[in-house]
Formats: sequence, C-alpha cells, structure tokens
Amino acid sequence: MDSLIDDLNLCPHPPPIAAAAIEPKLEPLDQQIIPFPTNTQPDQNNVYSEFHRISEMFRTAFATNNDATHPHPQAIVPLPQENHLLVSSRRKDPPRSSELVRVTNLGIEDDRYFREVMRKTRMIYDSLRVLVLAEDEKRRSFQFLRSPRSRGDLRAATVMKERGLWLNRDKRIVGAIPGVHVGDVFFFRMELCVVGMHGQAQAGIDYLTSTHSSNGEPIATSVIVSGGYEDDEDAGDVIIYTGHGGQDKHSRQVVHQKLEGGNLAMERSMHYGIEVRVIRGFRYEGSPSGKVYVYDGLYKIVEAWFDVGKSGFGVFKFKLVRMENQIEMGSAILKFAENLRTKPLEVRPLGCLSFDISMKKENVPVFLFNDIDSNHEPMCYDYLVTTVFPPFVYHHLGGKAGGCNCVLGCSQDCFCAKKNGDGFAYDSNGLLVRGKPLIYECGPHCQCPATCQNRVSQKGLRNRFEVFRSRETGWGVRSLDLIQAGSFICEFTGVVLTREQAQLFTMNGDSLVYPNRFGERWAEWGDLSQIFSDYVRSSYPCVPPLDFGMDVSRMRNLACYMSHSSCPNVLVQLVLYDHSNIAFPHLMLFAMENIPPLRELSLDYGIADEWMGKLSICN
Repeated sequence: MDSLIDDLNLCPHPPPIAAAAIEPKLEPLDQQIIPFPTNTQPDQNNVYSEFHRISEMFRTAFATNNDATHPHPQAIVPLPQENHLLVSSRRKDPPRSSELVRVTNLGIEDDRYFREVMRKTRMIYDSLRVLVLAEDEKRRSFQFLRSPRSRGDLRAATVMKERGLWLNRDKRIVGAIPGVHVGDVFFFRMELCVVGMHGQAQAGIDYLTSTHSSNGEPIATSVIVSGGYEDDEDAGDVIIYTGHGGQDKHSRQVVHQKLEGGNLAMERSMHYGIEVRVIRGFRYEGSPSGKVYVYDGLYKIVEAWFDVGKSGFGVFKFKLVRMENQIEMGSAILKFAENLRTKPLEVRPLGCLSFDISMKKENVPVFLFNDIDSNHEPMCYDYLVTTVFPPFVYHHLGGKAGGCNCVLGCSQDCFCAKKNGDGFAYDSNGLLVRGKPLIYECGPHCQCPATCQNRVSQKGLRNRFEVFRSRETGWGVRSLDLIQAGSFICEFTGVVLTREQAQLFTMNGDSLVYPNRFGERWAEWGDLSQIFSDYVRSSYPCVPPLDFGMDVSRMRNLACYMSHSSCPNVLVQLVLYDHSNIAFPHLMLFAMENIPPLRELSLDYGIADEWMGKLSICN
C-alpha cells in the first residue's frame, strides 16, 4: 500500500491554470479575531486544573499499557511530561501537544465528571458569545455610522484561549473525547476547537503533523464531513471521504491532489488502525451560524486509493466505516426529528396518543407519545398556559405608572430596562444574556409594541415539544427542534397557593411544587468569573424568599413532566411582567446548553426542607 501511494504521488500534473488559486478544504472565517483587553488571571485551583490532573492520570495509565492496547503502538508514543502554566493572562499561545493518547474504560463517575467539565466549558463559551453580541448591539445603537458586526464565536474562543480555558490542549486525544457524547451539537467551528473535538478552525482534516509526531509520521484524529468536495459520498455508516487540496476559491477541482498533509495523515491512520472522530456539518434552519455540526462517533479508515474525480483530476479517496456498539448517529436523529415534525404518523405510526395535549392553547402543538404501556395520564389534566396567581397579587400593579412609555420601541434607557439594573436581559434574538435573581419584562401596562426586545418569556412556546413515556423517569419531555443555549423554553405553570393554603393541601396528602426549592442554576448562565477577575454574581434585582407553593393536581403544562437532574440542561429564571409583586414571580425556563432534538429536558428541583418535607417531583 505504501509503495502504491508513493508512486501515485508522482503522477504528472495537468498544465498550470494561471487564474486558479488553490484552496484547501476550508470553511472561511470572514473576520479577524479581536481579543478582549483584560489582565485577568483566574484561580489555579479550579475545575480546569482538576480536569488536567485527572487527564494526566489517564495518560499515565495509557502509557503503561501501550503495547497491550494497540496493535501498532509505535503510532502513539507518549512523550516526557512538560510543565505548562494552566492559566495566564494574554500569554503567548503554546503549540498544540504532539502527544497522542487514548482515554478508555471510564467509569460512570468519571464520565459524569468529564461531562460536567465539558458542560461548564461550553456554557462559558455560549455565555461569552451572547455577551459579545449583546455589547455589540448596545455599541451600535449609540453610533450613527454603521460598523461591522462582531463575530461573537471568534471573540469568545480567543478570550477563552488567552485564559487557558481550551480543553485538551496539553494532549492529542485519539478516539472519543471525554465529556463529549455522540449526538452532541455545535453551532460554530471555533467551539469544536475550544473543546478539543477538532483543532482546525477551517480545514476538514485535523491531524498531528510529521514534524510534531514522535515517530515522524502524521496521524489523523478527526474529520468534518460537510460535502465540500463533489466526490464525497455519505451513506451514514459508510463514508467515501475525499482528501483535501486542489480546489480553487469556487470549490472546483483544478489540480491533482498530493499525498501530503491531511491526506498522508489519513493513510497513516488507516495503516496503524487508528480511528477518527467524524463530525458532520450541514445547513440547518434556525442555527445562529446557518450550519450545525453533529458528533456522529468513531470511524475506521479501511481503504485508501487514488482516483480520477468528476472534474477529471486525481483525488485521494478514503473509505470510512462506523465502528460497532455506538449509539445512533446524531445527524440521523436530526433528520428523523425533522420528518417527525412534518409527517409524524408516517415515520412513527405507533405510540402517538395525542398530537396536541394543549388543545391549541399553545402557539405550537405539544405531542404525547407512549410506546411502553397503556398509560395516558397527561391527557387527564387541563392544560394551563400561564400561572394562576391569587387576585391580591395584582393589587400591586400601581396603575400605568408601572410601565414604560416607549411607543416606538424600547431602548437601553427604557424604564423597564433600568429596573433590571444593567439594561435588557435579552439580546435581539431573545437569548438570555445573563441569569439574574429577577428579570423585569415589559408588560400589558407598557406602551411599547409587541415586538419589543424586552418581551420574550411571555410569548409562549416557540419550539415543538413532546411529552413521552420513559422507563427511567415515568414521564419526560423532549423537543422536536434543536434548541439553542440561552433560548426560552416555556413557563412552569400551576395554581399558586399561599403558605397557609399549601399547608392545608399537604395535610390532605396532596403533592405540590415549591419554587424556593429549585436550584439557583440561573447564576451559572453568564458566570464569567473565569474570564473577568472583577466578576460579581448578579444580586439585583433582589427577591425575597419565595413563600408559596404551586398546585399541579388538576391544571398543568408540559414543564411539569420534566425530570430532575443534578446536571440539568434547563434553568429556572424568575420573571415579572403582568404585575409588580416580587414575592410572586413567574417561573420561566431557559436552555442552559444546546439541546438536540429528542434529548430529554431536565431541571434541578433542589432539595426538601422542614416545611415541604419529602421532595415531590411530578415524575
């Protein structure tokens, strides 16, 4: 195989084309990365240093059993450990490590730990990106001249790199990345770099170069399959992947490809039997970047050859076959969910009990699905779109003086925005910029239009959801749409009871939901203490302890079926808009991370106290 490809590399090239500019397999980034000015140096004793410590334990264990783990151990050679400063302010970026390791046999607790590290890192990235865009909107609103928009994805990645918050920089991981699961979705290429999934911001093949390899041979670690070459073929479990090189700026093949760089790395990975991570990229409606990248698991390169492509030029082709015993591909789930939204009975003829348990009360239908047993309990409740408060709560309205007078639309100096302390809580796309103890939205007594930027959670559902029967949680909730981190999901509704009323209900054996039990996960969204040394957790507007319960025994909505998790993907944010009694806010739910279709939604319901007794979860 070696001699064959070496000979093919000597194939004569066609006559040069004067106007052709040869481009690698890229997805262009159209704006230069602009760093944030700061002199921050985060605490060394944080979750990231612990991540590196545990990672080193796995590296050591791997190096000890190198010969027993791999049929060709010379392809992965551990190098002597070097001491690197984990976090420094505006430091010179060190080169990526030339050490290849594989992390295997993670226990349940280990997997949970790395998953939490990955979750926190991605949350910082998303929070920082949203903040950059919000600050850019604020800056542009005060400028008369139009200025170019900031690339939040690039700036967020740059700042995190300067703070040493990129993961897996001290090693090159072959195979699965700890904390990343098959089916995880990413909206930006730079986020893949931040978490160590794919280290190239533009190139489709990520590999360890021969000059950095300990044995002098390049090794491929991951590829992005996005149909960038006309000779690509994607059948899901089997991919014919075209090597890179030989294209002009219009993605036309104009020159023979060479066996070098990523192409040679793919061939060497095939030779040594080293698997590669496959990330599929494709256009997706509703994505902030216009595309979505889905991790679809590990593939083996089983064949490589040189062929004449559709344009008449020689290209290298690699046959990738998905390894067995992996969960379903995330890209397949995305396509299934898309079909489920438009033709549910055709793609899933059995198990659907209702196409809308809200009975058209919501903006979009809420499915009910059960293919496990005959239980149809959610159909027995009245669907409640918004929370029912006692009449005395609305006595605190204070008339129209409680609203703004922004007839043409609200700006940063709006009365309602000022009540939030530092302007709008949402960006122009309706994403939560930073969690707060309480958010004031414009309401029915405001003069601003319904399209106001400060009206987000009061508008109801935007995504399609499904309440489904689960063997693990009884009932659960999942989305049929891809939900972006920071997006509004729904309100947690019920009939509000005062403390005295709640005590009577519990004496009768009825179970209630108690808002003051919910974990304060809102504080995690927008927590940039790893970025800014002067970061302070938001404490304004201040809210007294919530001293009421919610009865969901007869009326409820889909939120009541969300399961409890100590690592939730949904947070509870307190919001006021239709009254001014801060003791009785609405419980609004927002996404803490990018949530793929058909992935279960979860909340942190908190712990019990002496008044509430046993923790009662609707599931």
